[in-house]
Amino acid sequence: MLGKALAKVFGSKNDRMIRQYRQIVARINGLEEGVSGLDDARLAAKTVEFRERIAQGESLDALLPEAFAVVREAARRTLGERHYDVQLIGGIVLHEGKIAEMKTGEGKTLTSTAPIYLNALAGKGVHVVTVNDYLAKRDVEWMGQIYRFLGLNTGCIVHGLDDRERREAYAADVTYGTNNEFGFDYLRDNMKFSLADYCQRGFSYAIVDEVDSILIDEARTPLIISGPAEMSTDLYAKVDAIMPRFRKEEHYTVDEKARQAMFTDEGVELAERLLEVDNLYDTANMMLLHHMEQALKAHALFKRDVDYIVRDGKVIIVDEFTGRTMEGRRYSDGLHQALEAKERVRIEQENQTLASITFQNYFRMYDKLAGMTGTADTEAAEFKQIYGLDVVVIPTHEKMSRQDYADVIYKNQEAKYRNIVREIKARHESGQPILVGTVSIDVSEKISGMLSKEGIPHDVLNAKQHEREAEIVAGAGQKGRVTIATNMAGRGTDIKLGEGVRELGGLHILGTSRHESRRIDNQLRGRSGRQGDPGSSRFYLSLEDDLLRIFGSNRLTFLMDKLGMDEDEPIEHSMVTKAIENAQRKVEGHNFDIRKHLLEYDDVMNKQREVIYSQRRAILEGTDVHALVADIMQELVAEIAAEFAQSSVPAEEWDWQGLDERLLQQFNLKLGWNDEEKQGLRKKADLQAKVQEAVDAAYAGREQANGPEQMRQLERMVLLQILDTLWKEHLLQMDRLKEGIGLRGYGQKNPLLEYKKEGYNLFAKLMQAINQHTVSNLMRIQIVREDELARMEEEQRIQRERQMAQAKRVERQDGEAPAPQPVQREGKVGRNALCPCGSGKKYKKCCGRFS
Repeated sequence: MLGKALAKVFGSKNDRMIRQYRQIVARINGLEEGVSGLDDARLAAKTVEFRERIAQGESLDALLPEAFAVVREAARRTLGERHYDVQLIGGIVLHEGKIAEMKTGEGKTLTSTAPIYLNALAGKGVHVVTVNDYLAKRDVEWMGQIYRFLGLNTGCIVHGLDDRERREAYAADVTYGTNNEFGFDYLRDNMKFSLADYCQRGFSYAIVDEVDSILIDEARTPLIISGPAEMSTDLYAKVDAIMPRFRKEEHYTVDEKARQAMFTDEGVELAERLLEVDNLYDTANMMLLHHMEQALKAHALFKRDVDYIVRDGKVIIVDEFTGRTMEGRRYSDGLHQALEAKERVRIEQENQTLASITFQNYFRMYDKLAGMTGTADTEAAEFKQIYGLDVVVIPTHEKMSRQDYADVIYKNQEAKYRNIVREIKARHESGQPILVGTVSIDVSEKISGMLSKEGIPHDVLNAKQHEREAEIVAGAGQKGRVTIATNMAGRGTDIKLGEGVRELGGLHILGTSRHESRRIDNQLRGRSGRQGDPGSSRFYLSLEDDLLRIFGSNRLTFLMDKLGMDEDEPIEHSMVTKAIENAQRKVEGHNFDIRKHLLEYDDVMNKQREVIYSQRRAILEGTDVHALVADIMQELVAEIAAEFAQSSVPAEEWDWQGLDERLLQQFNLKLGWNDEEKQGLRKKADLQAKVQEAVDAAYAGREQANGPEQMRQLERMVLLQILDTLWKEHLLQMDRLKEGIGLRGYGQKNPLLEYKKEGYNLFAKLMQAINQHTVSNLMRIQIVREDELARMEEEQRIQRERQMAQAKRVERQDGEAPAPQPVQREGKVGRNALCPCGSGKKYKKCCGRFS
């Protein structure tokens, strides 16, 4: 109560911030007359002046009013558009590293140009992150006119560029691109063997467009580069063939809230009978059980044209938030293969992870991060907790005049759809444009079919017709136009009203159901009423809709039956709307928990990833690898001495044979000490010093045989190769650990703590293995010819480039294990062929031991 009273007197925190920003805007406006008097050359020369002042120590904050005034004038001259005061406020918010919530149609793209220009002056590069390639290409050409006019260069990162083109784009002052491209470039860079091959140059400042879509909705889907795992796909088809025999409730149950399906005891018995196994839960049948569980998910939980589509013989995921297809991405842990078996298309091979990172951890690497969207305030707590980002709601340029009608709820879906078509027909006859929002492809096609029967012309925008997206959205405000769209999140194109539409009431939004997230509903509504335009919106629901059915519509059903309400008679009450919003809050909270859970697990991997990637980069930057190898050898000698020279055991009883075998295995070293030499060693320190002397001498001999310069290159190459090979194996182990760690909860143990503990132990073993294998290889490797080293390095580089070029993008869904996607291996070394490292040994007895 006190808080509300104070807010009335002094305004909310958001109101107070806006008042402060208006003072800065007043200073910018005061500079407008002077800036507008400059000719083009003198205006462009301001960039050089600003950079000189920065070099002399002036801060970006101090430059802000002048820089913003210059950008506004440049935009007026190049685009014919002048920033509104509220757009300048949004720009200040973005410069401060916060999220600017601006209503749809308020001009977020133009708003971002001022902070982009200001921060680009520092010369460290600004990244502008968009949700798709179309927007990245559009914005770099459209807004790029301002930057190029002012002497800055621009770049664009889209799918299909080679490394040279990517390096040029990242070297620009301003770089536009999609979140996926930025993330994958980071992973690919950390798989390269030369700094000259790196594409990215750092993480200074990024502005994320549609920040809620990228940092919230897509945060459950880590970016994963994966390679081939040699596993047969026959079992997926075998298991899928028996799935039609299983019936819901009798053989399996479905929990729609948790999106889980489980076999009943009867279902397990049926599976054992059909698969001809005695016990499906026997350890020997765990793989079979896993395939059964994934096939059950594919059949019971995943619907065609809702969760995925089938196109050109491939199962393609549909993004539940944007309605777009997610080309190249695959469900994890064999689920995608189960869907391919279900749809009778070619079953792709499973893969294993080569590199991965979550969007949360990728974007947290930036020194300063900002974002903009039309809907962020409902997720303000998550933005603050995960990313440290505050949300500032920017006032609209014109007063909002859209009329939002209360939701109407019908008894069943058929009644709902009938009345939707009636309203569309009535408004269409009046000429008012209508945008119909659906949550899935099958609903959009159902309504499209009903409208076609009524003879109502219309456009459909969903994952199947995404090629005409911008054209369809841009024309949705024309007189008499009917547009059906599957989710409107991040469409990036304004809907402008055609001639005579304002008089008809503007664009009408008709939602065919509520989405799980309030933000998605708000994004749909936000398409109407831009820049003070008239408009209206209404959502149609039924008691059979997933949201109401799963989260409790029993009381409403009982009430409608008791009152004897007709199918076509709707309920319209504020209590119902509040009940729906409460259901949405529950789902949003559940999804936040999933994302937070995923991040907690990935934080364990992130610390390990930082260690490995920093070690790789240090090697590539020219750190003294020889000194590092010397330190590793000293550590290994100390460990061996501690193991075999125990103080409680006389030297005569030390395991001399075991010591000889260990030194031969680790250092390729045969000591051949006689009894007299052994008797002279009484303590661990004596043994350690003697072994160290022998190891140093052997390594010096290896260096003399290969040449000092070649040995330095070999040290670098071998360490990188061993590090990459064992890191890949470690990722596979961590994935398997994560898959089964949840079962620890049944033993009253915290799965996350267990994952951290065991993950740490696995990482310690990884570092130990890297040290051991590096030294073991270096003590055996031998260069046959002088040009052999260059050949090896080139082969290593080509092999890595092939692997990366063929590696497919894969994502995890709902925090599951990494999704595999096939990559063909080229240039694979035979087990009995000579090892390409040049040791002269067979591959299986040399580097093949570690792969």
